[in-house]
Amino acid sequence: MAHLDSEVKEECLREDLRFYFMNPCEKFRARQQIPWKMGLQILKIVMVTTQLIRFGLSNQLVVAFKEENTAAFKHLFLKGYSGSDEDDYSCSVYTQEDTYDSIFFAINQFHRLRNLSLGTLGYGESEDNRIALKVCKQHYKKGTMFPSNETLNIDSDIEIDCIHLDLEALSKDPQDWKNSSFFRLEFYRLLQIDISFQLKGIDLQTIHSRELPDCYVFQNMIIFDNKAHSGKIKIYFNSDAKIEECKDLKISGSIQKNTQYVLVFDAFVIVICLASLILCTRSIVLALRLRKRFLKFFLEKYKRHVCNADQREFINQWYILVIISDLLTISGSVLKMEIKAKNLTNYNLCSILLGTSTLFVWVGVIRYLGYFQAYNVLILTMQASLPKVLRFCACAGMIYLGYTFCGWIVLGPYHNKFENLNTVAECLFSLVNGDDMYATFAHIQQKSHLVWLFSRLYLYSFISLFIYMILSLFIAIITDSYDTIKKYQQNGFPATDLQEFLKECSSKEKCQEESPAFLSSICCLRRNRSDDHLILIN
Repeated sequence: MAHLDSEVKEECLREDLRFYFMNPCEKFRARQQIPWKMGLQILKIVMVTTQLIRFGLSNQLVVAFKEENTAAFKHLFLKGYSGSDEDDYSCSVYTQEDTYDSIFFAINQFHRLRNLSLGTLGYGESEDNRIALKVCKQHYKKGTMFPSNETLNIDSDIEIDCIHLDLEALSKDPQDWKNSSFFRLEFYRLLQIDISFQLKGIDLQTIHSRELPDCYVFQNMIIFDNKAHSGKIKIYFNSDAKIEECKDLKISGSIQKNTQYVLVFDAFVIVICLASLILCTRSIVLALRLRKRFLKFFLEKYKRHVCNADQREFINQWYILVIISDLLTISGSVLKMEIKAKNLTNYNLCSILLGTSTLFVWVGVIRYLGYFQAYNVLILTMQASLPKVLRFCACAGMIYLGYTFCGWIVLGPYHNKFENLNTVAECLFSLVNGDDMYATFAHIQQKSHLVWLFSRLYLYSFISLFIYMILSLFIAIITDSYDTIKKYQQNGFPATDLQEFLKECSSKEKCQEESPAFLSSICCLRRNRSDDHLILIN
């Protein structure tokens, strides 16, 4: 009797395991179980993608408004601005007269802003609740310098002096504030001049897309950088735009109604993701319980533990990916609703959350493609080659870092693509892909013959090593994994303890497997019996 109970218990466990590792089509044929999770994932893909597209179009308007205002500010406040930055700075001056003209030009433009600007701009209040422009200068303490005699006597401590010029002061005779002692600059001591002011604006272009407009605060700063004392003062323009809630909005039309529809749609996306999150979490909990039953039974019957590979088969990593995407989508949707209601303004964080969640949702589609043998080969190849590829990249990365540091320290002063570590890494990566090779060779400055010769040796060795050797080995690793998978498909995969247990049959039953058929509402391709062991996907 005890032996019969153990056989019944074993057969129940085997049937539960078989059902767990079936795909949605097989589960429907076996127990008429509707694949709710698959249908929900398909609906979620459509909903999340639609939500992302709508938010992306809105975010583009926000970014475009900030960038266009920054460009307008540069034309308004920088004298002689050509329309494009010279390098990482906007423009530069080379004489004392040009420096004074540029400073006074920016101040006068601020005073005349209402008569000059084409945008919806107004003055903002400073920290002390005044509409004013703040000018600060940094300079060394008193000292003397005689370059012709090669003598220098200067105190390296830095002093900072500031002056506030409000609209009332600027409305008076300009000579009154231009001739003040503050603007008598000693350029050999001068380090930096900062002109900071605040402006406000309203983005009206959102009205055309039936959205409520945003109110912006632009914290602008013009920096005259003379720290190098090289005879060239670099002029930087920085504009930090912050979105604030408009105090009083009165807009007639259907904008408010459209906003409510969008909020309802976002709420529906949250409900869909919550349902997906609950179903996937439930599946993982049930899988852990089933694994516990199998481990206990296997230890009692065979007196040994199940290998780690078989234990990992119970944890469906696709479900973990879906749960992460659901959490990101819910967080991003809540933040998007707050932005839509003008309670929050963090567009960047919302775009990161929604963009990452949409990426994971579409990556999760690969799971359903894995039910078909042709696509399953690709997935199995990626899984088999990933550990080898990561180990190979770790080794190749050490060589890559070595070339990065070497190129930065040697070629940095002579080549604009090697000025900092970030641009060096990007330049070398483009060389590995065969991009921009001639320009990289040609732009090296021939001011030092030794450095020029070293640059040729450096670039030729890097390209030869990474393209002809490392990249070829990288492709060979993936090709080897693909060949291995193809051989396994022809000759059979190595059977694990779990698979051997699933193939066993009780003494009272015969092992029969029905050939797959078409699901009434879902297109599932027919697989042969010899292919059943290839797919072990929940």
